[in-house]
Amino acid sequence: MDCGCQKGKKDRTCIEMVPIFNALTYDEMMEVAMITNSREYEKGEMIYTAGDKGERLFVIHKGKVKITRFSDLGKEQVIRILGPGDFMGELSLFVPTPLTDNGEALENTTVCVIDGERLKGLMVKYPTIALKVLEELSTRLGKAENLIESLGIHDVETRIAKTILDLANDKGEVVLRMSKGNLASHIGMSQETLSRKLSYFQDMGWIKLIGHRRIIVLDEESLVKIL
Repeated sequence: MDCGCQKGKKDRTCIEMVPIFNALTYDEMMEVAMITNSREYEKGEMIYTAGDKGERLFVIHKGKVKITRFSDLGKEQVIRILGPGDFMGELSLFVPTPLTDNGEALENTTVCVIDGERLKGLMVKYPTIALKVLEELSTRLGKAENLIESLGIHDVETRIAKTILDLANDKGEVVLRMSKGNLASHIGMSQETLSRKLSYFQDMGWIKLIGHRRIIVLDEESLVKIL
């Protein structure tokens, strides 16, 4: 007879990874685990699509997910790339409308799906969860506003330079979490334009490209001057 202990342990591990739940006690986490199911998706499989009924919170346990929207003409806009510990679908917890974006697995991915209606009950019981969700929403709103501003007033080279500087670590190295095609979509240009401009930056001695996912900043001052 299956007591469900293994499932509870797996889902609790998923919950422990998420900042909105990490202040909960063991018993409180188990309450969340009781309303959580684990699902696996293959690379390229849609976790949800725009128009789906929400009322669920999706938490990534393993893998990577691309969040996108499509224009009326079918052009894809990458909103963000999420990894283990990140969550999605949170707006449907507060607004009873269909989902407006799409979640696609970029690799084999395990997602913990939390019942939204019952989670809202736990938010009332444990206000810390609600506050953490609001903090994350505020952060995402700030990033969205910055992106909209960048797309509206900055030219292509400025957007690329700003993105490189924003993503670079203390050693001046960028390790992309997404493909260059997805990055190009995210900052509002074609992949061909991004590749051409990155090659130009490299020819100027400002950066060094290593493989498909690494960029080394060689001349930060010159990149800053573009902004």
